Amino acid sequence: MPVIVAQCRAAFEGEAAADLARLGDAAGIALACDTPARPGYVVASAPTLDDARWRQAQARAAPVFIRTMFAGSGPHALRGATTVKRPDRVTPLVAAFAALAQAPMRGVWLEFPDTNDGKELSTLARALVPRVETMLRERGLVADDAAMRGHVFLPDGDTAYVGTSACGAAPAWPMGIPRLRLPYGAPSRSAAKLAEALLVFLGADEARLLQPGMRAVDLGAAPGGWSWLLAQRGLKVTAVDNGALKGDVAIDPRVTHVRADGLAWRPRAPVDWLVCDIVLQPIRIAALVGDWMAEGLARRAIVNLKLPMKRRYDEVTRCEAEIRSRVEKAHAKVDLRVRQLYHDREEVTAYVALSDQRAAR
Repeated sequence: MPVIVAQCRAAFEGEAAADLARLGDAAGIALACDTPARPGYVVASAPTLDDARWRQAQARAAPVFIRTMFAGSGPHALRGATTVKRPDRVTPLVAAFAALAQAPMRGVWLEFPDTNDGKELSTLARALVPRVETMLRERGLVADDAAMRGHVFLPDGDTAYVGTSACGAAPAWPMGIPRLRLPYGAPSRSAAKLAEALLVFLGADEARLLQPGMRAVDLGAAPGGWSWLLAQRGLKVTAVDNGALKGDVAIDPRVTHVRADGLAWRPRAPVDWLVCDIVLQPIRIAALVGDWMAEGLARRAIVNLKLPMKRRYDEVTRCEAEIRSRVEKAHAKVDLRVRQLYHDREEVTAYVALSDQRAAR
């Protein structure tokens, strides 16, 4: 029976299962989720799985809490023939891929749960990658121009799930974890949140949609991590916060610090970008960004929505509806995408763009 393996942030397995249920509904597939106490991932089984319908469902009902996922088979036991030095885990993995009868793959990602226990498998994963890929290439199952990517997910050192996902599908990193280094000079670690959001939501269009000379507003800017990152990209930033900016961003000529309430402040003229990382009830932030877009005060926005401890998926849905409702009352539409990024914690990040801007892409 085909399985879907989805990775997520630990303690968000229920939300990842809800993502899968929504995808199953969109694809017309009955998924049965297995969500016991297995931090960092969810496995769902399906009687059948049509690849084309599944890919279309991902485009229509993009997951919020799932970092990365693939379709395949498992769990497979990795207790193969034992050599003098170590157990043979490679042969069972290659056999599992061969049994899938898939087209060639563009390499293989070896993944494991993003937990303390899971990270203990990182050494094993690094050792397995070249050996598995070499044997798969010898069998014609790896090709540099293939459209699909192979995945091996290790819940532990003795079992594995194997499968494939479409190359080019988000995210572009194993386990959905971008390898970002906090740039020197950033006044806070929150700069990494915005850097990841730009990679995830803008992708190859980042250079075109985030050009030097564009104007941006950062609501709740202090201590200045997001303002600093935008200024580093050459944007002219209005940083709105009653608190102080710290470090080089406080004296950056591209940054204008306005001491004001970020919820009430408005620009005199429309800007290219609105960013906001205010710690407040998510529905209030959703209403705020909805109003900015409805009034045409910003063309695009990236905002963080801090989630409650319970009914988190419901809160995301409510915030999405709030944004769309306010924009539609102004007879406009938006491209709205919400994801829990790797650098997010008890929050999600939303990308909002007026639909005429979306058409321009």
